[in-house]
Amino acid sequence: MGFLRDLFQEKTVPYTAGTLLAPLDGTIIPLAEVADPVFSAGMLGDGVGIEPKNGELLAPADGMISLVAKTRHAIGLTTADEAELLLHIGIDTVEMNGEGFQCFVRQGQAVKAGQRLMRFDLDKIREAGHGTTVLVLLTNSSDYATVEFATQGTVQRNETIGHYAKAQE
Repeated sequence: MGFLRDLFQEKTVPYTAGTLLAPLDGTIIPLAEVADPVFSAGMLGDGVGIEPKNGELLAPADGMISLVAKTRHAIGLTTADEAELLLHIGIDTVEMNGEGFQCFVRQGQAVKAGQRLMRFDLDKIREAGHGTTVLVLLTNSSDYATVEFATQGTVQRNETIGHYAKAQE
C-alpha cells in the first residue's frame, strides 16, 4: 500500500528506533475507535486495530514470545530492544475459551517477523457474538519518546504499521 509506505519511509528519527509490521491483511482502525473501552482509551498502551480479512496472525517483529493466553486469544511478544507487544484477537474473545484458535508458538520461543503465530476462525468469533478486530499494542509505549501507528487505510501482512523510538542516551 503506497500510503503507508510513504507515511513511514519519509520520516527520519534521530533515535534508536523499531518498526512494527502488520500481522495480517485488513483495514486499519485507529485505537480510539476500537469497540472496547479498555483498548480505545489506551489503558494497555498505544497501538492500532486491524479489522482482519483472514484468520492468520503473524509476528509483527522479531522477538521472544512472552505470553500465550490459556484461551489462545492473545500473544505477548518482547523484542530485542525491549518493546513489549500484545497481539489481541477480537473483542471479548476470552469468553470463547480457546474455541476457534490454533496457536503455533509457545512462551519462551524466539520468533522472526512474519512468522505464523496463530490461526483463528473469523466465522466462529462472529457466531459467538464477538468483534473480530485484532489489536497490536505497544504495552510499554510510555517508555518511548516517539510512538506512531498508521490510522487509516488497508494494509497487507508484513507492511509497516508503526514505529517506536527511544532517545539515544
